[in-house]
Amino acid sequence: MSGQRTGWRRVIPTWRTLLGTVLLFLLLVVGGMIAGYLLVGIPPANSAAKAQSNIYLYSDGSELAHDGEVNRQNVTLSQIPKSVQRAVLAAEDRDFYAESAVDPAAMLRAAWNTVTGKGKQSGSTITQQYVKNYYLGQEQTLTRKAKEFFIAIKLDREVSKDNILEGYLNSSYYGRNAYGIQAAARSYYGRDAEQLTTAQGAYLASLLNAPSAYDLTAHPENRARVLARWNYVLDGMVKKKWLDAGERAALEFPTTRRAKPSPGLSGQRGYLVEAVKNYLSDHHILDEDTLRGGGYRITTTIARKRQNAFVKAVNTRVMDRLDDDREVDRSVRAGGASIDPASGRVVALYGGIDYAKQYVNGATRRDYQVGSTFKPIVFASAVQHHSTTQDGDRITPDTVYDGTNKRMTISHGRPTGFAPANEDDRSYGPITVTEATDKSVNAVYAQMGIDVGPNKVKSTAIALGIPAGTPSLASAEGAVSLGTATPSVLDMTQAYATLAQHGTHRPYTLVDKVTRGEGEEIELPEREETRAIPRTAADTTTSVLRGVVDGGTGTAAQGAGRPAAGKTGTAEEDKAAWFAGYTPELATVVAVLGQNPESAAQEPLYGAGGLSRVNGGDYPAQIWADYTAAALNGRPVRDFDLQLEAGAESASPEPSSSDSPSPSASGSPSTGPTDSPTGPTPPTVGPTPPTVTPPTTPPLPSEPAPTTPPTDDVPTVQPQSDELWRQMRWGWGG
Repeated sequence: MSGQRTGWRRVIPTWRTLLGTVLLFLLLVVGGMIAGYLLVGIPPANSAAKAQSNIYLYSDGSELAHDGEVNRQNVTLSQIPKSVQRAVLAAEDRDFYAESAVDPAAMLRAAWNTVTGKGKQSGSTITQQYVKNYYLGQEQTLTRKAKEFFIAIKLDREVSKDNILEGYLNSSYYGRNAYGIQAAARSYYGRDAEQLTTAQGAYLASLLNAPSAYDLTAHPENRARVLARWNYVLDGMVKKKWLDAGERAALEFPTTRRAKPSPGLSGQRGYLVEAVKNYLSDHHILDEDTLRGGGYRITTTIARKRQNAFVKAVNTRVMDRLDDDREVDRSVRAGGASIDPASGRVVALYGGIDYAKQYVNGATRRDYQVGSTFKPIVFASAVQHHSTTQDGDRITPDTVYDGTNKRMTISHGRPTGFAPANEDDRSYGPITVTEATDKSVNAVYAQMGIDVGPNKVKSTAIALGIPAGTPSLASAEGAVSLGTATPSVLDMTQAYATLAQHGTHRPYTLVDKVTRGEGEEIELPEREETRAIPRTAADTTTSVLRGVVDGGTGTAAQGAGRPAAGKTGTAEEDKAAWFAGYTPELATVVAVLGQNPESAAQEPLYGAGGLSRVNGGDYPAQIWADYTAAALNGRPVRDFDLQLEAGAESASPEPSSSDSPSPSASGSPSTGPTDSPTGPTPPTVGPTPPTVTPPTTPPLPSEPAPTTPPTDDVPTVQPQSDELWRQMRWGWGG
C-alpha cells in the first residue's frame, strides 16, 4: 500500500501519463499532417483567377453598375527586371528563396497580433499567397487556411521557386483592376513590366499591402503612409544587399499616371462602386481580396432619383457655369453626400463630374479643411458639457463674446498664443453666440473652443460621427475649433445627421443587402444607435443653425422651401467652400473644391465660375437647396421638434439679417456682414413652421450656471507650427 498516491498527489498526473499524452498528441498531429498532405491535391485555377462580375444595384433593385472585367496579361519571370522581383520580395517575403513554403511561427504570430488587437496581419509566405490567389479563394475560414497550408507544401515540392514567384507576380492584385505585374506597369506607368525602374517596382510592390488605399491618384491623403511603405521596401532591398545604399539614396518617388477606369464605371457609377467597395472592406463585410473573386449581388442604399437630382443640382449651379477660358475653372471639383438621419442610409453621393476624368472621389476624400462647418460641433460640445466662459458665465446662444479681429484667446487669464483673423479682417466687438454663428466669427469660436476645451470638442466630434483618425483632428489645439481638420464630405454628413436626429447617432450605411450564388445572403453588421450628445444639446444647436439659413450666411438654402438648419464654411485661402445642413428628414453636405488638374495640388477658388470668391453660401448652399427641394418633392413638409437647453429659451431661430449677400453669377464681391444686428427673438420649443417670425412660448425654467472653471487643457504657448500661423493669417470663415 505504500506505493499508492494519497492526498493532493492523487490529482497530479504521473510522468508516465504526461509522456503518454504528449506522444498521443504528436501522433495525432503527424497523422493529421500526413493525411492532409495525401488528401489535399493541387486544384485547378479558382474563380477569381478566371474572373466573375459583381453586380451593384440601386435601392430600388435597378442596376447601377457591374465590375469584374479583368485587366490581366501574363509575362515570364525573365521579362521582369531583377530589381522589381527583389522589390516584391523585400515587401512581402525577404527569405522566399531560402525558406520553406510555410512559416508556422509567422502564422501564429500574425494570428496572435490579430486576436490581441494589433491589427489584421498576414503570416503567409509568397507561396501561400500565390496558392490563395490562384487556386483557392479569399474567405477567412479554417478549412481554406488548412487547404492553403497543404497545397503550398505540395506545390513547393513539385514546382521551382522561380515558377512560384512568376505565378505570384502574374496573379497578384495591384489596384485599378490590374491583375499581375504587366497590367500594373501599364496602368500606373504606361510601360511594360520589363521597362520598370527600381523606384517604380518598389511602388508597385508597396501596393500589394493595400492596393486601393495606396493608389495616390485615388487617395492623395494617404501619401505619408505610401511613402513610408515605399521606403520600407527600398530599405529592405539595401538590407538584403540587393540594392546599393548610394543608389537607394538617389532614388525619388516615381509619379504615377492618372487612372483610366473601365468605361462601365464612367460618370457617377465609378464613385459609387468605389465607395461601396470601401464600405464593405472597412466594415469587414467582404475584404478586397474576397470581393475581387466576384459573383456578388450588392444592393446599395443609393436612391436613383435622388442621385440624379444631386447630379443635376451640381451641374446646374456649378459645372454648367464653368468656362474653359478661365484658368481657375479647370480646378473646380465638387463632392456631396446625403443621409436619411432616421435610418442612417446614404441615399445619394456625388463624387465628381466623371470617374473616368476625375478619379478622386469628392465625397470620401479626407484632405480638405472643413472650415466653419465645424463650428456647430464646438457649440454642441459647449452645451453638452455645460461649459462656461472665462468669466464663469454659462455658454448659451445669447452669451456675449468679443468678436474683435485677431483677438488673442485667453485661458485662465493667460494668452494662449492663438489669435485668429475673422474673414476679411472684420471686427465685430461684443456679439452673441447666435450672431457670431450667423456671421461665422472666428474670434468668438476660437475662444469658445478654449472655454470648452479642445479635448472635449474632439470627443464630441467623434461621438457625432467624425472618425477619430481624421487628419488634423488631433493636432492644432486651438485651431481645431475653426475647422482645420479634414474629414470627408460623407463624414460631415454623418455628424450633421446626428444633430438632425436629436443627438442620436446611427452609423451610416451604403449597403442594404449582399447576396452570392443561389441566394446566399451575407450577414451585415448591426448598426446600433447610441446617444452621442443630449437631445437638448443637439436641438439647441439646431435652433442656432436655423438662424444661419433664415438670416445669416446660408440664406441661399431657403430655396429648398423647407424648414432648414445649416452652416457655411470656407477653408483657408478659399481652397474649399462648404455648406452642411439638414431638414428634419434629410442631412446633406456639399463641398466645392479647388484642385489643380495636372499636379493635384489644392488651389484657391478665386474667380471660379465668374465669382470674385466662392463662399459656402454661394454654390454649395445653392446646390443644397436645389437637391433638397427635388429629393423631398411630393413629401409633406415637416417642422423641427426642438427641446432646448435650459437657458437657451431666448435664442432666436431667425437671427439678424446680414447685408453680406452671396456674390452673384456676374461676379460681384461679398461686402461682408453688417455691424448692426437686430436683437434676438425668442424661439419656439415645439415644432416650428418656416415663418419669418416664429411664434413664441413661455420660457423654460432656468437652472443656475455651474461654477466649474474653464478647462485648462490648452497650452499657453505659441501656435505649434508656421502652418498654423499661416492659417490664422488668412482668416478662413464662412
